Amino acid sequence: MLLTLALGLWGVRRGDAVWHDEAVTIGLASRALPDLWETLGRVDAVHGLYYLLMHCLFGVFGTDVVVLRLPSVLAMAAATAGVAILAVHLAGPRAGLCAGIMFAVLPGVQQYSQEGRSYALVCALVVWATYTLVRAVERDRRGMWAAYAGLLLAACLLHEFAVLALAAHALIVPRARLRIFAETAVFVVVGLAPLVLVSMRQSSQVGWLDATKPDEYARFSLMAGAALAAAALAGARRTRTAHEGRLIALGLSLFLTPTGLLMLLSLAKPLYLDRYVVYGAEGLALLLGAAFDQALRLRLGIRAGAVIAAVVACVAVVPATLELRTPASRSDDMTTLAATLRETTRPDAGVVYLSVKRRAWELADSRPGAGVDLARERGPAASHSLYGTEVPPDELRARMLTRYRIVAVDSPSGVEVEDDAMARVKRDTLADHFEACSVRTADGSVIKVYARPGHC
Repeated sequence: MLLTLALGLWGVRRGDAVWHDEAVTIGLASRALPDLWETLGRVDAVHGLYYLLMHCLFGVFGTDVVVLRLPSVLAMAAATAGVAILAVHLAGPRAGLCAGIMFAVLPGVQQYSQEGRSYALVCALVVWATYTLVRAVERDRRGMWAAYAGLLLAACLLHEFAVLALAAHALIVPRARLRIFAETAVFVVVGLAPLVLVSMRQSSQVGWLDATKPDEYARFSLMAGAALAAAALAGARRTRTAHEGRLIALGLSLFLTPTGLLMLLSLAKPLYLDRYVVYGAEGLALLLGAAFDQALRLRLGIRAGAVIAAVVACVAVVPATLELRTPASRSDDMTTLAATLRETTRPDAGVVYLSVKRRAWELADSRPGAGVDLARERGPAASHSLYGTEVPPDELRARMLTRYRIVAVDSPSGVEVEDDAMARVKRDTLADHFEACSVRTADGSVIKVYARPGHC
């Protein structure tokens, strides 16, 4: 737990750089409660509970970057403690220590412990829900089952895909406890249903997701192979106890089931992002901790090999650990975009956002932007939206034609952008009446300066 805290606090500011989703957290959580409530009725309801939590924290401590990320640091430390305690309970103190350390140093855990989003909180709740389930199965007390249901429902309300943990948990519940588990699962699903119905009406928010890429399948297959190898080593002991067998089954189920199910669902509709199921890292850590504990019980050569492998693995994650503390480690750096725009844009120049998502920098930066946003009708807060509203296409075209110089902000190549009438007017007007003068890139954004022919 202390290791996770240390890693989480180390470089937590990242040069005060804020990436796109963190900018959304700041922008929405900073709004007055009535405005936030109306916004959630239109967009991003899936993160509504998290925004309410951050609204309270911002109201007390302000919107500093540390305040933004500290809840994630603390939540991931709590998750580490839960992983260690669960492994201690099922396989002993040394396995618990090893599992906790493994969990703390996993790159994914380090990354999401330093982000102002809900994923670390979801991870902590799922971890402790898992521990509570294990104890509920053993003791069969209503209070334990109620605690399990409450923790898992809270995780689901913070992010809907936490419900996939139910499928993982179902695989390790003994037959004698299936009925009460089913009753508990129904409670969680029914409690989540209203949020699902609202978020389904806002499903266009994930329309930008692409199909799962081959390298993502390959990465998951590689990690699944490591998990299976760790399970085989952890289960090599002839006198394995029932608890140790449950740890192996639980570890495999938690690591493979949520990610596997989300990848399968993504074959029908793209939904997969690794951060949606980061809580699956708990399963991998349990398996690695148990495997290392088992290796230390074997003959000297195997023990030495296990220690060497652990050292090599720790050294291998050092570059990723260092990279995660830099501003460039996250995509869509809105802080860099805002600074680059101010450097690039003259006060009299018009600004056109070819992708409206590039406006997200305004959510985290209250200073006026350089130039004039030609398409703006109402700002994000006034319109109860993420990026504000825009004037009709004909009016935008007329505004653009009054300018001799326009700065266009776009997404990098390969990133899906809008293709509606408004987007076409922006691009066609620039192509027909302006010429490109220069191009600059900010992390996750492309800034092009256009001028009337001969006026670059």
